[in-house]
Amino acid sequence: MTATTDRTTDHSRAAADGAHSHGVVPAGSRAERVTSFDLADIPVPSGREEEWRFSPVSRLQPLFADTLGADGVTVAVEAAPEVKVETVARDDARLGKAGKPGDRTAVSAWNAVAEATVVTVPAEAVASDVTSVRIDGVSKDATAQHLLVHAERHSEAVVVIDHRGDALLNQTVEVVVDEGAHLTLVSVQDWADGAVHAAAHRSTIGRDARLKHVVVTFGGDVVRITPDATFTAEGGEVEMVGLYFADADQHQEHRLFVDHAVPSCKSRVTYKGALQGSGAHTVWVGDVLIQAEAENTDTYELNRNLVLTDGARADSVPNLEIETGEIAGAGHASATGRFDDEQLFYLMARGIPEVDARRLVVRGFFAELIDEIGVESVEERLLASIEAELEKSMSVITGVPAAAE
Repeated sequence: MTATTDRTTDHSRAAADGAHSHGVVPAGSRAERVTSFDLADIPVPSGREEEWRFSPVSRLQPLFADTLGADGVTVAVEAAPEVKVETVARDDARLGKAGKPGDRTAVSAWNAVAEATVVTVPAEAVASDVTSVRIDGVSKDATAQHLLVHAERHSEAVVVIDHRGDALLNQTVEVVVDEGAHLTLVSVQDWADGAVHAAAHRSTIGRDARLKHVVVTFGGDVVRITPDATFTAEGGEVEMVGLYFADADQHQEHRLFVDHAVPSCKSRVTYKGALQGSGAHTVWVGDVLIQAEAENTDTYELNRNLVLTDGARADSVPNLEIETGEIAGAGHASATGRFDDEQLFYLMARGIPEVDARRLVVRGFFAELIDEIGVESVEERLLASIEAELEKSMSVITGVPAAAE
């Protein structure tokens, strides 16, 4: 059975009724969230706060510290010939332009780093190859790391951030997409089993610019990604795509915020996840704010979750706040359901063995999004990772242990 929602929140209904006409912002509105570069403004959470109510705060505790090290990961960049890579001090004027931190891990990461990696796509340049940023965990020392990706005016590029190994990483990824630029940014979390990773992705999209932001999460003990996107001029577009697959006792959390702060911009959010095993927990929270000035906004967000075994839990919370009635379109949908026995029966009735039928259903669930990534090497790797995850679930169903890697 699948439960589906496709509705506006109380906040958006209140806006449509004119609740904002006197400057009143609803209690709990995303517009009220505290953002700051100052640690004192954002205290260590207890777990009862809205931002943290689904999170395993105790497992993230090392990343809340006032000071974090720099030696827990290594960073290596293989850049396209047209792309410039620098290591800069934290006081470099280019840092911090994509917005202020919005939760404790984000502000801790900002204050802890001594230097940052800056990837710049020069104005008018079209990158001839993918730029790869490889981040490897080399110790379990709590570590802060900072990356800025800047696509200058009318440039085009694809940047892939690849996380591997075992680490306790608190990360900031800033993305600045200038006028007319087209950037695809892919972040892959393929950590070892014990890794803990919190990442704040803060993006700004300029006039007529396009950002495709892709998040893929498979590994790690706890992974919490918070992508924010803010439009700074008219004509901007953002497409946010996510895929995740959680196993027993893994916590994977993706909290998105799209801020339509100017008119005539477009956003599309599509995240899909599967989960299996006792204690597997996924969280998706999608917040979209359409400010009063943002007339002619076009936005839609979608989350789908497929629960493959007993003992797994998926939380899905879409939120839409609208402060103007002059919009092109706005909506959201969320669905979480168990494996579809009718689909399975249909395939098996046509002679397909149960194990193969289950694989086909899960592949079909993810197929459309994988095709949208547009980076062949990442797509191939995703398919291989999905196959490996399916081997684990098949071993539970059939009683035959998964093949050793």
